[in-house]
Amino acid sequence: LAQSQIVGTHLKDVKEGKKTVEEIIHGGVHLAGMGHNDATGGVHAGGIGSSGHIGLGAASRNHKSAPMNLSEVLSFLQSFLKKLKSSNMRNKRATAHGIWAAYHDLAVKFLYPWDQEYLHRMPPRRRDGTIFLSVVSHRDEFCPDTLKAAFEKAKNPKKLYIGLAQQNCEEEKCRSGVLENGKTEDVKPDPDCYAQFCSSDVGKSYCKEGHVRLLRMKESESLGPYMARFFASKLWMGEEWYMQIDAHMTFLQDWDELSIKMLRTAPSEKPVLSHYPPPHTADLVEKSTVPAPRLCGPAFARGDEDSEIIRLDHSFYYDTVKLDTPRFAPFAAGGYLIAHSAILQEVPFDPFLPYIFMGGEILISARIWTSGYDIFSPTHSLLGHNYERKHKPMFWESIHRTFTFGVYSPLEMIVQNRIKSQLGYPESARDMVKPKSLFTAVEQYSMGTSRSLEDYLKMVGLNMTTKEVTYTAWCERGVPPPSFERYAQLYKT
Repeated sequence: LAQSQIVGTHLKDVKEGKKTVEEIIHGGVHLAGMGHNDATGGVHAGGIGSSGHIGLGAASRNHKSAPMNLSEVLSFLQSFLKKLKSSNMRNKRATAHGIWAAYHDLAVKFLYPWDQEYLHRMPPRRRDGTIFLSVVSHRDEFCPDTLKAAFEKAKNPKKLYIGLAQQNCEEEKCRSGVLENGKTEDVKPDPDCYAQFCSSDVGKSYCKEGHVRLLRMKESESLGPYMARFFASKLWMGEEWYMQIDAHMTFLQDWDELSIKMLRTAPSEKPVLSHYPPPHTADLVEKSTVPAPRLCGPAFARGDEDSEIIRLDHSFYYDTVKLDTPRFAPFAAGGYLIAHSAILQEVPFDPFLPYIFMGGEILISARIWTSGYDIFSPTHSLLGHNYERKHKPMFWESIHRTFTFGVYSPLEMIVQNRIKSQLGYPESARDMVKPKSLFTAVEQYSMGTSRSLEDYLKMVGLNMTTKEVTYTAWCERGVPPPSFERYAQLYKT
């Protein structure tokens, strides 16, 4: 891409915070074959608008105009992952700051310019009831059963399309997760989720008809659950609804039809359904007769290696009466979320958030709410989640194997500053944090403009300065939040 070549020549300025990627691409440089006036198109010409997001003028004139197809997406992502693997090998002994710098430089040169092109060339959204199910699997033996259950329990399986980001150890000798004695041991290569499902009686026809799209990733290419969802989301090809889950889930019969019904029943033009589902051992038929648990309680993580990032507590059963209308909720969970697929363009995943486990959920909650989306818990549980993965390989253990033991926590804390800065932590303000590369293109993937972050934090009871949580009561009581009292009659019991 022309942009990647341009940014590459100015990489030193980006890393030192002297210029942003947007300034380099749009601020007077010559794109290939374009003069100064073409490259800097103003607001009305489709350049950078008041929101700071790249418009459809300067950025898109150098792009193809046709929607990006699956072959193009996979070709680029596979190429990027090869570059990532090579970079990781070169930086095997790097410090946490060195690992971030290597990833950042690679993303600036290749992933970010491509993602901006992708966002301009996304397939048109269909209105046909189709669901795109994003599934991220990290060395997960439950993945084939999850795919099988998704299709078997769907009311309309022909309208279901899965995007699978499969992160596996494919070596002759792999390592287990941490065992009871604190050690690991050699194990066989991970089960190939895609191959097992597609060779099964249930999966053969769906795979043949293109209902399962696969991005293979090696364990050494794992960047954490947030980035895995970034990659999986790019396998979306115009389906009407977007849903993301983990690879160890169970399903209630007709979960797809019921999900869409709940979204359409919610009192919002832009609803999002999300919560922490009950455990996989739960009887979902029995659970369908009672209200679903809801995700209400945040907390500032207090561990030495947690950097006071917001942690979301488990969902709890607050309600005694099941209603037909989904109840408002303050937070969205990464492992179970469903919305209209327009959310993928309006609130796209940030390609500069690798290596994080905590922080992604509070960030996406704030971003979708400030973009005009309202979060709801399901009226009753539709999926179960396997929380019992003790001794299974975790992605931070993969990071230690890819680089060196002990590097993960300081690496995550570095990247979390990008999240904390957006959420208003004073200690993570731009003038307080180094390296400045943590803020590259942050305006492209930050808060929306429909509502303010201040209003969101007040609604959910978070004070980023004092690190205090105020009990707001509305979520636990199952009533609408402040400023949404007009919907109170829907929740009278």
